[in-house]
Amino acid sequence: MPDLLTVTGATRRFGGVYALRDVDLDVRAGETHAVIGPNGAGKSTLFKLIGGQLIATAGTIGYDGRRIDRLAPHRRARRGIAIAFQDSPVFHNLSVTENVMVGAHAVTRAGPVAAILRLPRHRRDEVTIRALAADALARTGLTEWADRPAAALPLGQQRALQVARALCGGPRLLLLDEPASGLRGPERTALATLIEQLRADGLSILLVEHDVAFVARLADRVTVLDLGRVIAHGTFAEIREDPAVITAYLGGPR
Repeated sequence: MPDLLTVTGATRRFGGVYALRDVDLDVRAGETHAVIGPNGAGKSTLFKLIGGQLIATAGTIGYDGRRIDRLAPHRRARRGIAIAFQDSPVFHNLSVTENVMVGAHAVTRAGPVAAILRLPRHRRDEVTIRALAADALARTGLTEWADRPAAALPLGQQRALQVARALCGGPRLLLLDEPASGLRGPERTALATLIEQLRADGLSILLVEHDVAFVARLADRVTVLDLGRVIAHGTFAEIREDPAVITAYLGGPR
């Protein structure tokens, strides 16, 4: 499979402290790639470099054959990169559908003036966005919740809502930031099943996660970070036997 995302030599320095140093990573079209590591390993920094919330001190980020490391987040979104952050807000005073529609900023260009004046371009965009939201709700199993207030959703469905919002922009690459955090067993299982279905539909997924069993089930390949550097890369079966991973991530020799 060809590479959809390529990170080469990514380095991010905060003052004299390196959060990431010379990190290489690639995500192939149609795969689920996980990034794991102990706290402070640099996972969140890498995630934000790819999404555009941070700019790399050095290195390059390529997507679909073109460099994107200097593009603003909304321009990366328009090229097909969507992010579901762990702490993405759920707007409790809005319906589930309205929450999902927020994610369509990547495909609408009408702008605030057109929205305020209810110009034809805005009305056409709204029809398109509602259709995208309905499709995202169907893909994430939330159709029956569509008209309910988001505040009524249990935590597992709120996490699915965050994924649906990201899908509303029609991405080719979905970045998931610790999606299983705080979920109970049945909720984790349901979320894993959803991610497997999205991958089967052809979506490429980059997953940052602490839940090792969750990663073992989902990831085609795994990159392990420690102290801002890549210490291992391969299938889950390969990295779990790596001495560096056992020491840094799994707590020392078995």
